[in-house]
Amino acid sequence: MAAEVHTPAAPIDEAPVPLDEAGYDRLRRRQWLASEARADGVDRRTLLRMLSAAGVLATPTLAVPVLAPARAAAEEVPKPVPGIVKPLPAEWFVPRGTNAEMRWDALRDADGEAAVGRHVPVERFFVRNHTSTPVIDPDTWRLKLFGSGLRGAPVAERPVEFDLDALRRLPSTRISALIECAGNARSYYRSQQQQSVPGTPWTLGGVGSASWRGVRLADVLRAAGLTRGAVDVLPTGLDPHYVVGGTDYGPVRRPLPVAKALDDVLLAYEMNDEPLTPDHGAPVRLVVPGWVGIASIKWVGTIEVADHPLYSPWNTDFYRLWGPDYPDGGSVPLTTQVVKSAFELASGAVLEAGRGHRLHGRSWSGAAAVRGVEVSTDGGRSWRRADLRDEPRAHGWTRWSIDWRPERSGPYELRARATDRQGTTQPTRAVFNREGYLFGAVVVHPVTVAQDSGPRALGA
Repeated sequence: MAAEVHTPAAPIDEAPVPLDEAGYDRLRRRQWLASEARADGVDRRTLLRMLSAAGVLATPTLAVPVLAPARAAAEEVPKPVPGIVKPLPAEWFVPRGTNAEMRWDALRDADGEAAVGRHVPVERFFVRNHTSTPVIDPDTWRLKLFGSGLRGAPVAERPVEFDLDALRRLPSTRISALIECAGNARSYYRSQQQQSVPGTPWTLGGVGSASWRGVRLADVLRAAGLTRGAVDVLPTGLDPHYVVGGTDYGPVRRPLPVAKALDDVLLAYEMNDEPLTPDHGAPVRLVVPGWVGIASIKWVGTIEVADHPLYSPWNTDFYRLWGPDYPDGGSVPLTTQVVKSAFELASGAVLEAGRGHRLHGRSWSGAAAVRGVEVSTDGGRSWRRADLRDEPRAHGWTRWSIDWRPERSGPYELRARATDRQGTTQPTRAVFNREGYLFGAVVVHPVTVAQDSGPRALGA
């Protein structure tokens, strides 16, 4: 039986204001420090104790151990990943703590032909877990909304509820969007810039594109009785509590400003035309296009809607930028992803000299569609424009290719750099931050060219 849904409220009679992320965060930070805002799950005194001597919020030791940088695909030793439900074959994934990174070379078959199209199949999609994957019965699952930003201010004990059938009765929307971990490419701070950072040492495989179907978060909020005074929306997952260093931070949750929530956010119940699977957020997850993956909360169970600012550890002591180039109090909470490019080729691949190869890759940006991609096969001394294989779109990646015929044997360094339609080009060096987030610099991709025929990772 479908859960009873409160009578839909009349639409709010004021259009949402444009989203000013920096201004939003400055206001929220001032209110929190003045005890005018609630830091959900971690009290103000505890968070203040975490301030460093320089006034910077310290990040607790992460639960995931620091592992060695990724090696070439042939050298990877498969390791079990606790808490992930789906199989993780070594030819598709690199296990990393509680996570599973996608192998870029797996996007091509042995003859260099495309094995994965614009959307990554569910069984090959990367997995990012803070703890472990819960398996939730869709028949008993309920989405519960409450808070002072809803008409009648329902409380957690008597929320507005939707079951899965109720959500499916609302108008559905389908979008194509990337999900990308904020720490994707983190390992290159160490391997390319000799800067030590903690956390999961992703190369470039903490990202994936899929087709998502569900209901707009805006429609659910309005059906629940959104008021003009609503400020923040706090979705919370049903995953196990994140406990580290003796502190229980609770399940993963992170506020969204109401302007973003009413813009393009989706409550998704399908991925690539199939019901969501447990590792990817079943029964229902958020998809927040263009933003760091932590915003796209999996296994959503509750949504608080407040007429005052909300906080959680995931936008106060986690997922900010700290370092010499950032304010003492850290940057604003991370939102938009940076520009990146990746080759569909194993690091350290062996190619044959004196014959043509077709290099393939993908580029993307959280801010805008990709405008162009350039490739260097000589360590960055010269660049050639790659052929774009897709019509670039916002919130998705663009596939590209370029021909290369190396005549001499030896080691080579391939590079790819993209420019998006806002004019942002990947730099040669990323600005350092202590947690290794948002690495967007050009990645050095080593290959070896041999005179005799080696393993053919590319087609002629």
